[in-house]
This record gives sequence, C-alpha cells and structure tokens, in this order.
Amino acid sequence: MSGRRCLRTGVRVGLVILGTLLAGNVGALADPDGPWSPAILQADAALARKEYSAALRAANDAYSSALGSTRWDGMVSAGDLYRRIGDHTGLRRSFDAKAKEAYQKAFFRARQQASVEGVLRSLEGYAALGDVQMVGVGLRVAERLAARDPEALADVRAFRSRIDEPNATTEIRN
Repeated sequence: MSGRRCLRTGVRVGLVILGTLLAGNVGALADPDGPWSPAILQADAALARKEYSAALRAANDAYSSALGSTRWDGMVSAGDLYRRIGDHTGLRRSFDAKAKEAYQKAFFRARQQASVEGVLRSLEGYAALGDVQMVGVGLRVAERLAARDPEALADVRAFRSRIDEPNATTEIRN
C-alpha cells in the first residue's frame, strides 16, 4: 500500500470512529436520565427516612457515576443532592463544599461542550451557594457561548435578571 493510500485509509477510519463517538455522546446528552439517577432516588428516599449515612453513600455513588460520564447534567444533579443533604442534616457548610466541587466540574464540562443550558444550570448552583464572583464569570462565558443564538441569549438575559433581583440567591436555594 502506498503512503498516500495508507494515510487516506487512516484518516477515514479516524473520522468514522470520531463520528461514532460524537453520535453516541449526542444521544447521551439527549437522555434526561443518567447512570446517576438511581443513586439520587436512593439518596432522596434515605433523606426522607432521615437515614443520613445511607443518603451520603448514595450521593457519593451518584457523584461517582456522574464523574464517570462526560455529561454536565449529572454533576449538577450531584451538586444539588449534596446541597439537599446539607439542608437536611444541618451540615450545610461541609456539603456546600462538595456541591461546589460538583458545580465546578459541571461548569467546565458545559463550557467545553458549548452548552449555554449547562453553564446556566451550573450557575444556578453557584448562586444558591452565594458565590457571586463565579456567577459573574459564568455569565460572561454564557454570553460568549450564546452570542449567535438569539434564543440562548434570551435565556442568559432571563437568568441574569432573575439573579439580579433582591434575595435571588435565597429564592434559588429553597
């Protein structure tokens, strides 16, 4: 096989593999439930029964499952779950730190995937934690990502106006 033919074949194979991976990723992003969903349901059920150790174990399982995927929504769900555990147990400070870590991973994944929705959803978590600085940085990222999409820009503006309202972070936290 000549060098050019070998190169063309290699490029074709690479493009097929890349296309397959991207198609699989898009399908995963379209699926509202992820591998972390059962663990989140377990954690919420344990919280309802006031079994906090079981809730924490399930939350850690949800976090691990979300971490193993490439999706931002799983990390947001894990962050939200850690905040709920903090609210139920009265250990808000400890669990907010874990939630912030999850929101950070969600934010970077969403930014990498150019998902305005993902960036805004992770910023809701930051706003609930009272992290005004990160919300400001994130809004600038969301605006850049949404620059050519009027619908996405409207979502960013709506989010900004909701956050700019007095006591907005308190409303989001509840």
